[in-house]
Amino acid sequence: MELPSSLIQSLQGVQGFDKESFRAVHESGELVTSVRLNPKKIFLSHPVSRTDIRPYSIFNDQPEQVKWCNEGYYLPHRPSFTLDPLFHAGAYYVQEASSMFLKEALKQSSDLTRPLRVLDLCAAPGGKSTLIQSMISPYSLLVSNEVIKSRVGILSENMVKWGAANVIITNNDPRDIGRVQHYFDIIVVDAPCSGSGLFRKDPSVTENWTAQQVQTCSRRQQRILEDVLPSLKKAGILIYSTCSYSPEENEDIADWLTGTAGLSSIRLAIREDWNIVETRSLNSQAYGYRFYPDKLKGEGFFIAAFRNGEQDDDTPLKQHGGHAKQKDREETITSKEIAAVKPFLKEGIKLFFTRQDEDILAMPFQFQTDLMHLKRYLYLKKAGIKLGTVIRNELIPHHELALSDIIGESVNRVTAEYETALNYLRRSELLVPTEQKGWVLITYEGLPLGWIKILAGRINNYYPSGWRIINK
Repeated sequence: MELPSSLIQSLQGVQGFDKESFRAVHESGELVTSVRLNPKKIFLSHPVSRTDIRPYSIFNDQPEQVKWCNEGYYLPHRPSFTLDPLFHAGAYYVQEASSMFLKEALKQSSDLTRPLRVLDLCAAPGGKSTLIQSMISPYSLLVSNEVIKSRVGILSENMVKWGAANVIITNNDPRDIGRVQHYFDIIVVDAPCSGSGLFRKDPSVTENWTAQQVQTCSRRQQRILEDVLPSLKKAGILIYSTCSYSPEENEDIADWLTGTAGLSSIRLAIREDWNIVETRSLNSQAYGYRFYPDKLKGEGFFIAAFRNGEQDDDTPLKQHGGHAKQKDREETITSKEIAAVKPFLKEGIKLFFTRQDEDILAMPFQFQTDLMHLKRYLYLKKAGIKLGTVIRNELIPHHELALSDIIGESVNRVTAEYETALNYLRRSELLVPTEQKGWVLITYEGLPLGWIKILAGRINNYYPSGWRIINK
C-alpha cells in the first residue's frame, strides 16, 4: 500500500507517530476482525467457552478479548457473518476494536445509572448506537440520528436486531437537532472525516485522500458541532471522535471546542498495556486519545471527551414554537387492539402505544413526553418497537417484535437446527417438527430469529423479504 506522502509529512511531530512502524503495519497486509457481544442476548459468563454451537460459530475459535471492552473480541480470521444465525439474531455486532473505546469514555465521564437522554448524532450503520444502548439504563433514552437519508435504513436494521425499546431513530440535520435546546445529557459525535485511519481496512480510501480534503472535513466537523451544541445540557458530556490521523480533524477541533465553544476537556484514565497515546492540543492543552495500528490491535482512531460548563439545575423542556416536523396528535389505539397485542408482551412491563401507518408501536411508558416533544422539531423514522398490525382482533406480529427485549416469555417457540435456521433466513420453505399452530417464534441457540405461522399442511415463513440472505 502506497501511503500519501503528504499525510506522512503532516504527521511528523504528532505525538505517538512513528513513521517506520506506521508504514510497516500498512504494508503488512494484516487485517483485524473484531465483534462486540450484545449482553442482553449472549451471557458474558460463558460466550467463548461454548462448544455446543455447531456447526458454525464465531465462538468456536476461543477469540481474544479486547482490552478496553469486556464485550469485545478479536477473531483469528474473518468468517462469513452472513452464514451465522446468531449474527441475524442480534447476538453481536461486527465493530472495529478501537471504536469500542467509546465504552471507557462514557463510563469515565458520566453516571450511567441515572436516567439520561443520549444522542448519537452520526449513527449509521449503528456500531456506536448499539454500544451506547448496552451501557445506559432502561430508564435512559437513546436518540440515534443519521443525517444521510440513504443510510437510515441500515441503521434501523441494526438497531432492530439489537432489540431495544428505549431507542428513537431520526433523520435530521444537526441544525434541526440544535433547536431542541438543553435536552441531551450526552452527545456522541463520530464525525465524518477524511478516513485515513481506515487505510488498512479499505485501501481505496488512499486514492481519494488529499490535504485539501482534510481542511474541508475540519470545517465541516466544526460546523456540525456548532449546530448541535445548543441541544447539550449545561454540564452535559460531548464525546467527539474520528477515524482520521490528521491534527486538523482532531486536536484542532478540541481546541475549538475548549476555546470558542467554551467546553472543558476531560482527561480519561488509560492503562499502559493498552498502548493508546494520550495527546494534548496545541492551544488549550485539551486531552485526546490516539489509536495507531502499529501500537495496538485496531485501526486508526481519535476520541476526546468534554463537559459543557458547570452543573446547572435541570430545566424543563423548552418550547420554541414554529412548525412541527410531525403531528403531535396520536391516532387512538383501541382497547381491542391493546388486548390483541398484550399476549405477545412481557408481563408487568409498562408501555405506551402509538401508531405508524398501519403498525402499532410500543415504547417504555416513561418516554411518552420525550416522544411528543421530539416530534415537534425532528423527523422520527421510528420510535420504540413495531408490534405489528391488528386485523379482525388478531395481531399480525412484526419482525421487530420477534427480536425485541419486550417479547413475552409465553410466546410459542420452536428451536431450529443450523440448516433449518439458514433456510428460514433465506425465506425458503421449512419443515419444523412441532404440534404447535398459529404464530410461533423460530429460535436458534435460544435466540429468536423471527416469525413463522404454522397452518394445517404448511408453514409460512415471515422473515422480511428485504433481509433474506442469498449466500448459499
